[in-house]
Amino acid sequence: MRVLVTETIADGGLQRLRDAGHEVDIREGLSHEELIEAIKGAHALIIRSATQVNAEVLAVANDLIAVGRAGIGLDNVDVAAATDKGVMVINAPQSNTLSAAEHTMALLLSQARNVPQADAALKDGRWERSKWTGVELADKTLGIIGLGRIGKLVAQRALAFGMKLVAYDPFVSPDRARQISVEMLSLDEVMERSDFITLHLAKTPETVGLINTAMFAKAKPSLRIVNVARGGIIDEGDLAEALRSGTIAGAAIDVFDKEPTTESPLFDLPNIVVTPHLGASTAEAQDKAGDTIADMIELALAGDFVPYAVNVQAAEAPESVKPYLHLAENLGRIFAGLCGVCTGPIDIEYQGEIANHDTRIMTLSALKGFFGVVSGEPVSYVNAPQMATEQGLEVRPTSTTTARDFVNLITIRNGEHSIAGTLVGLKASETLVMIDDHAIDVPPSEHLLVVRNQDRPGMIGRIATSLGDAGININDMAVGASPEGERALMAMGTDKVVPGDVVDSLRGMDGIVSVASI
Repeated sequence: MRVLVTETIADGGLQRLRDAGHEVDIREGLSHEELIEAIKGAHALIIRSATQVNAEVLAVANDLIAVGRAGIGLDNVDVAAATDKGVMVINAPQSNTLSAAEHTMALLLSQARNVPQADAALKDGRWERSKWTGVELADKTLGIIGLGRIGKLVAQRALAFGMKLVAYDPFVSPDRARQISVEMLSLDEVMERSDFITLHLAKTPETVGLINTAMFAKAKPSLRIVNVARGGIIDEGDLAEALRSGTIAGAAIDVFDKEPTTESPLFDLPNIVVTPHLGASTAEAQDKAGDTIADMIELALAGDFVPYAVNVQAAEAPESVKPYLHLAENLGRIFAGLCGVCTGPIDIEYQGEIANHDTRIMTLSALKGFFGVVSGEPVSYVNAPQMATEQGLEVRPTSTTTARDFVNLITIRNGEHSIAGTLVGLKASETLVMIDDHAIDVPPSEHLLVVRNQDRPGMIGRIATSLGDAGININDMAVGASPEGERALMAMGTDKVVPGDVVDSLRGMDGIVSVASI
């Protein structure tokens, strides 16, 4: 498949994509119009922060499976439009966390000790030792707004400087914060009590302009604020006025509302340190981001679950659940062949130990397999739920930790049709254990013939003879009686798909109730 790369990515990751057989098409510096042309026919797009992937770009990307952002932020990707298009959006959330945390500390120290200002003055021939007197970090209160991965790394490093830590994050419990020596407060309280503040938030409609004139009014005049998160979270005009008027003492800013930028009301102020979005700009972070996003794109192009996909409606599967994803997809595929046209709700039940986990990814896998048969479009974890919605197909997953005949079991039902499967033995072999309420034991073969018939002698021989006459080999076979004992079901794995004329011939046999070729 063709992978379009529009910004500089570590070549190690790109080479892995080439080694996997994909065409890596590197076209850096494209204009928006050039991108619209280049994206046509691409199956994946790898970008950083400069490429704008909006609805106009996505509208012409009819072959696109995934957009990979080599970094954390997704400000330049229209995630909603991608989801509507069924395109997976992937980032590399852990690639630059350490670099961003270290840059935060660099700016914190630079702001506290006026390092850039003193450096510039001395290089300009001025010895201004008394002018650039700084403050110590020790015993000062650091307010951390956003106690996620980067915020926690900053907290660890600030503790080493002897700082007192407070934080605001509505998604972190006070008990969890106390374990890392952080006191959780409201946003207003953090602004009021802090000597320094660092920001580690995503840019969302709720966080744009979060730190503004009203917030600065609550702060100490000695406050110094650092932003290595996203531009726009601090209102730049309000920050400039707060610094100019002495409402706060200083700021260090790595990110801006519009990037790249070389003009800002902040740049003329002596009490601010600025850098051009360097938070992730280390050799190590660049390599990690490139390697990670290449790995994720490879998974996406292979149709596998992608842990860092941001628009997949499920959490990452734990190791104990991952083997069941392919089983669930196979069950969905075979179930679609059994049903033909499904009306009414589809019930998916998870029994046993797997029910202790988030089962949403298994449900997505089952839908991916199902719509891979009934839809003529490419199906992914992203667009499978949309297909169900568009077709008015209600999906009702349920879970029970009570295991009955098997340690773990996945069952799908709709009307008179049903199928169940599990993993068996030390090799965790996928096995179908029930079709249409008939107990069986057969692998979920790529080609499967399911025959329901009257339970009487000679039926197996007649069907096997018909397949043999058509040159079709039976690789696996299982026979199960119905609970009532009047009918039987045969499930046969064949070496090729059973042609329609053979299926019609089987359906015309005396004693045959139904035939499904999958």
